[in-house]
Amino acid sequence: MFEFTWLWVFLLAPLPWLLRRVLPAADSGEAALKVSFLAELEGLSGRRARANLPAWRQQAPFALLWLLLLCAAARPEWVGEPLPLPASGRDLLVAVDVSGSMSYSDMTWNDEEVSRLELVKKLFGDFIEDRRGDRVGLILFGSRAYLQSPLTFDRHTVRTWLDEALINIAGPQTAIGDAIGLAVKRLRQRPADSRVLVLITDGANNGGEIEPRTAARLAAEEQVKIYTIGIGADPQQSGIMGALGLNPGIDLDEPTLMNIAEQTGGTYFRARDSEELKHIEATLDQLEPALQQPTRARPALALYAWPLGTALLLSLLLIARELWPHALQTLANRIGRRAA
Repeated sequence: MFEFTWLWVFLLAPLPWLLRRVLPAADSGEAALKVSFLAELEGLSGRRARANLPAWRQQAPFALLWLLLLCAAARPEWVGEPLPLPASGRDLLVAVDVSGSMSYSDMTWNDEEVSRLELVKKLFGDFIEDRRGDRVGLILFGSRAYLQSPLTFDRHTVRTWLDEALINIAGPQTAIGDAIGLAVKRLRQRPADSRVLVLITDGANNGGEIEPRTAARLAAEEQVKIYTIGIGADPQQSGIMGALGLNPGIDLDEPTLMNIAEQTGGTYFRARDSEELKHIEATLDQLEPALQQPTRARPALALYAWPLGTALLLSLLLIARELWPHALQTLANRIGRRAA
């Protein structure tokens, strides 16, 4: 079906006529000489007299040019039949702990020791980019929780934000409850069967203003499903770190993480090394997408180029009509002078 997107543009059609009526005639400031043999002078100069043509014939090319420009400005389109668009997927927020303990290098990647945060970046970066059809967002939390990226289909940008996350950028503590509360605030406006939060931490809640279990109850009321992941190697009772009293793995509050997942219908995962984290990523990847509101769209083919191109061609023809007789006369004069 053919239609104009901006049909109101045609209200500007009488604008040239109004301007000609309102504005005074142009005055060149030069003296004018009235002669009765104008036609003969035009004939001698090689120009065809058009004074005897009706006014409408003189103005018709310019009126047509104006009409073509209006047609182009009104955005003509050929609109097809409505087609259904697939709208499956979830609204998935990933909350990553960036507190000081995430800097411990007790994980391995390709036989090299890496920090917990670096391993999360390497594995969950791929997880985020593979979520085709999902809106994905990123929360970074330490002493406070911050929305680093809102829900978006631009998964590559979300991964970039994750890759650029720094230790202690949100403070040295761990505010798990605040991270859940922020996620609920962002997900509560989305369809109820598509709200998912993946929370990754290596410690216990020791910051923020909301208790994790309270935040979990709020999430359950808003039908936000939470998958919790506890990351870090098992506590070491021997070795150098154990002898020095540095035992980062003992801080992980697994009972609370289990309770959060249980209250919201999610699952708790324990990642002690890269292989377990890969398995968790694969498990999360198998979640069934929740069908959202179906949408329909009508394909539209823009046609403004046709009237615009026609207007350009008509302009060139009008210019050629004015310049061509003068060019022929100039050429004839040069030939005459050379012959003489």
